[in-house]
Amino acid sequence: MGFQKERKLESGRKVHLAAELGLDPKQVAVWFQNRRARHKNKQVEEAYAELKSAHDAVGLQKCLLESQVLNLKEQLFEAKEEKRKLSLGINGGASGLSNVTAAGGGSSSPSSSFSVVGDLGLEGVEGDFMYAHQQEHDFNKYMMDWANSYGV
Repeated sequence: MGFQKERKLESGRKVHLAAELGLDPKQVAVWFQNRRARHKNKQVEEAYAELKSAHDAVGLQKCLLESQVLNLKEQLFEAKEEKRKLSLGINGGASGLSNVTAAGGGSSSPSSSFSVVGDLGLEGVEGDFMYAHQQEHDFNKYMMDWANSYGV
Protein backbone atom coordinates (compact mmCIF):
# COMPACT_ATOMS: atom_id res chain seq x y z
CA MET A 1 0.00 0.00 0.00
CA GLY A 2 2.92 2.36 0.12
CA PHE A 3 2.70 3.59 3.71
CA GLN A 4 6.43 4.39 3.69
CA LYS A 5 5.90 6.72 0.73
CA GLU A 6 2.68 8.36 1.83
CA ARG A 7 1.54 8.58 5.42
CA LYS A 8 -1.75 10.35 4.66
CA LEU A 9 -4.08 9.70 1.79
CA GLU A 10 -5.71 12.18 -0.49
CA SER A 11 -9.34 11.49 -1.23
CA GLY A 12 -8.70 10.31 -4.80
CA ARG A 13 -5.91 7.95 -3.74
CA LYS A 14 -8.07 6.52 -0.94
CA VAL A 15 -10.92 5.74 -3.34
CA HIS A 16 -8.49 4.20 -5.85
CA LEU A 17 -6.91 1.92 -3.20
CA ALA A 18 -10.29 0.94 -1.83
CA ALA A 19 -11.47 -0.09 -5.31
CA GLU A 20 -8.21 -1.94 -5.95
CA LEU A 21 -8.49 -3.92 -2.69
CA GLY A 22 -12.24 -4.35 -2.75
CA LEU A 23 -12.68 -2.41 0.50
CA ASP A 24 -14.74 0.52 1.64
CA PRO A 25 -12.79 3.85 1.44
CA LYS A 26 -13.49 4.31 5.15
CA GLN A 27 -11.68 1.00 5.88
CA VAL A 28 -8.63 2.18 3.91
CA ALA A 29 -8.65 5.48 5.84
CA VAL A 30 -8.85 3.61 9.17
CA TRP A 31 -6.01 1.28 8.10
CA PHE A 32 -3.77 4.26 7.35
CA GLN A 33 -4.81 5.92 10.61
CA ASN A 34 -3.95 2.78 12.59
CA ARG A 35 -0.69 2.41 10.73
CA ARG A 36 0.27 6.03 11.57
CA ALA A 37 -0.56 5.39 15.25
CA ARG A 38 1.56 2.20 15.33
CA HIS A 39 4.41 4.02 13.59
CA LYS A 40 4.24 6.85 16.11
CA ASN A 41 4.19 4.39 19.03
CA LYS A 42 7.23 2.62 17.60
CA GLN A 43 9.08 5.93 17.32
CA VAL A 44 8.15 6.79 20.92
CA GLU A 45 9.38 3.37 22.11
CA GLU A 46 12.67 3.81 20.24
CA ALA A 47 13.14 7.31 21.66
CA TYR A 48 12.35 5.95 25.14
CA ALA A 49 14.93 3.17 24.72
CA GLU A 50 17.57 5.72 23.65
CA LEU A 51 16.75 8.04 26.54
CA LYS A 52 16.73 5.16 29.03
CA SER A 53 20.12 4.02 27.78
CA ALA A 54 21.49 7.57 28.08
CA HIS A 55 19.92 7.90 31.54
CA ASP A 56 21.51 4.64 32.69
CA ALA A 57 24.90 5.76 31.39
CA VAL A 58 24.56 9.09 33.21
CA GLY A 59 23.48 7.25 36.38
CA LEU A 60 26.56 5.05 36.18
CA GLN A 61 28.78 8.07 35.58
CA LYS A 62 27.17 9.81 38.57
CA CYS A 63 27.96 6.81 40.79
CA LEU A 64 31.56 6.80 39.61
CA LEU A 65 31.89 10.54 40.26
CA GLU A 66 30.33 10.19 43.72
CA SER A 67 32.85 7.44 44.47
CA GLN A 68 35.69 9.71 43.32
CA VAL A 69 34.35 12.58 45.45
CA LEU A 70 34.26 10.33 48.52
CA ASN A 71 37.80 9.15 47.78
CA LEU A 72 39.01 12.74 47.38
CA LYS A 73 37.24 13.80 50.58
CA GLU A 74 38.99 10.97 52.41
CA GLN A 75 42.35 12.04 50.99
CA LEU A 76 41.65 15.65 51.95
CA PHE A 77 40.72 14.59 55.46
CA GLU A 78 43.92 12.54 55.75
CA ALA A 79 45.98 15.48 54.45
CA LYS A 80 44.33 17.83 56.94
CA GLU A 81 44.98 15.36 59.74
CA GLU A 82 48.63 15.06 58.69
CA LYS A 83 48.87 18.85 58.50
CA ARG A 84 47.31 19.13 61.95
CA LYS A 85 49.73 16.54 63.34
CA LEU A 86 52.69 18.33 61.77
CA SER A 87 51.37 21.64 63.06
CA LEU A 88 51.11 20.20 66.56
CA GLY A 89 54.61 18.81 66.16
CA ILE A 90 55.93 22.25 65.20
CA ASN A 91 54.19 24.03 68.03
CA GLY A 92 54.89 21.31 70.60
CA GLY A 93 58.50 20.85 69.53
CA ALA A 94 59.26 24.57 69.41
CA SER A 95 57.92 25.23 72.87
CA GLY A 96 59.74 22.15 74.13
CA LEU A 97 63.01 23.45 72.72
CA SER A 98 62.36 26.84 74.24
CA ASN A 99 61.83 25.22 77.64
CA VAL A 100 65.02 23.22 77.37
CA THR A 101 67.04 26.31 76.47
CA ALA A 102 65.41 28.35 79.21
CA ALA A 103 66.07 25.56 81.70
CA GLY A 104 69.74 25.73 80.77
CA GLY A 105 69.70 29.15 82.35
CA GLY A 106 70.57 31.02 79.21
CA SER A 107 74.14 31.39 80.38
CA SER A 108 76.48 33.43 78.31
CA SER A 109 79.36 30.97 78.63
CA PRO A 110 81.46 30.41 75.52
CA SER A 111 80.38 26.77 75.43
CA SER A 112 76.73 27.75 74.92
CA SER A 113 75.61 27.69 71.32
CA PHE A 114 73.31 30.64 72.10
CA SER A 115 75.89 32.78 73.85
CA VAL A 116 75.26 35.87 71.72
CA VAL A 117 71.52 35.45 71.94
CA GLY A 118 71.83 34.85 75.70
CA ASP A 119 73.70 38.14 76.05
CA LEU A 120 70.80 39.89 74.35
CA GLY A 121 68.24 38.27 76.66
CA LEU A 122 66.68 36.24 73.84
CA GLU A 123 67.40 32.75 75.13
CA GLY A 124 65.98 30.00 72.94
CA VAL A 125 64.54 32.30 70.26
CA GLU A 126 67.11 31.36 67.67
CA GLY A 127 66.66 27.67 68.47
CA ASP A 128 62.89 27.98 68.18
CA PHE A 129 63.27 29.73 64.84
CA MET A 130 65.62 27.10 63.46
CA TYR A 131 63.37 24.26 64.63
CA ALA A 132 60.26 25.92 63.18
CA HIS A 133 62.08 26.61 59.91
CA GLN A 134 63.13 22.95 59.62
CA GLN A 135 59.58 21.79 60.40
CA GLU A 136 58.16 24.19 57.78
CA HIS A 137 60.65 22.87 55.24
CA ASP A 138 59.69 19.26 56.08
CA PHE A 139 55.98 20.10 55.82
CA ASN A 140 56.44 21.86 52.47
CA LYS A 141 58.38 18.87 51.16
CA TYR A 142 55.65 16.52 52.39
CA MET A 143 52.91 18.60 50.76
CA MET A 144 54.83 18.77 47.46
CA ASP A 145 55.34 15.00 47.50
CA TRP A 146 51.65 14.51 48.29
CA ALA A 147 50.56 16.90 45.54
CA ASN A 148 52.85 15.23 42.99
CA SER A 149 51.61 11.76 43.90
CA TYR A 150 47.98 12.81 43.35
CA GLY A 151 48.69 14.92 40.28
CA VAL A 152 47.67 18.19 41.89
